[in-house]
Amino acid sequence: MAITAPKVVVMVMVVSLAEMAMAVDVCGVNKDGLKACKPWVMKPCPTELPPTACCDGLSKADLGCFCKYKHSMLLSSLGIDLDLALGLPAKCSLPNTPSCS
Repeated sequence: MAITAPKVVVMVMVVSLAEMAMAVDVCGVNKDGLKACKPWVMKPCPTELPPTACCDGLSKADLGCFCKYKHSMLLSSLGIDLDLALGLPAKCSLPNTPSCS
């Protein structure tokens, strides 16, 4: 499965918004899901697969909701590695990830 830029946007925005706003729910991902995914989008990234809490959080998300943050500079300012974030949906075996235009 090819990894595309929209997948990066999804995870990066989940983590970014959680850090900035301490939101309880961002695009359908709750605070616990956001925290669980954070290490997998920052360097050094753990070598094991993301925890169930991370993948469960992403599986319930409105992944298309994150497309509006595609060009945000916020992500890199929070230390989020776009390549790592791009790989996260695949590591969680999520189907139908969005294709942000």
